[in-house]
Amino acid sequence: MSSTGLSALQKLADGVSMVANAVGTTVVLLMVAVVNYDVVARGVFGKPFLGAVEVVQFSMVLIVFLQLPDVIRVGRLTRSDGFLLMMDARRPTVGKIQRRIIDLFSCIFMILVAVAVWPEFVEMWHTRDFFGVPGVFTAPWWPIKLVIFLSGCLCALLFFFKALGLTSPVEREAT
Repeated sequence: MSSTGLSALQKLADGVSMVANAVGTTVVLLMVAVVNYDVVARGVFGKPFLGAVEVVQFSMVLIVFLQLPDVIRVGRLTRSDGFLLMMDARRPTVGKIQRRIIDLFSCIFMILVAVAVWPEFVEMWHTRDFFGVPGVFTAPWWPIKLVIFLSGCLCALLFFFKALGLTSPVEREAT
């Protein structure tokens, strides 16, 4: 693939990451609304929102995997990088190589996550498996598995770009 093709693919991945982050933020706001509704309904009317716990559990997984790609894109993934910072100060070339190696391993790890969750998604899609308490609140598992798979693929792509030394404009400004 040409450098122009890689650049276009990176821009697309960056855009999808930002959209996923916005969707994740919307899920956070919806989760806050559910929790507040449950608290008010429980306290004022003595009628809690049945399924609030399941909705929060479902939402937490969605939030993490929807926002993870954008966190990677902007270089804000939490890690202990004291050694890397020291290496950047003393031997910048070695520090850069180490960062790229870490990004390559991160890419491989995210590929493994995507590969591992794909069969689970397919199984959940066919079996229509669900979680929750029947008669109270149930939701299918497959949307969660699909979000994890797509997030893993997108994260792997973003780490791949970082391993090649390609960074998003936001990350370049931050460094």
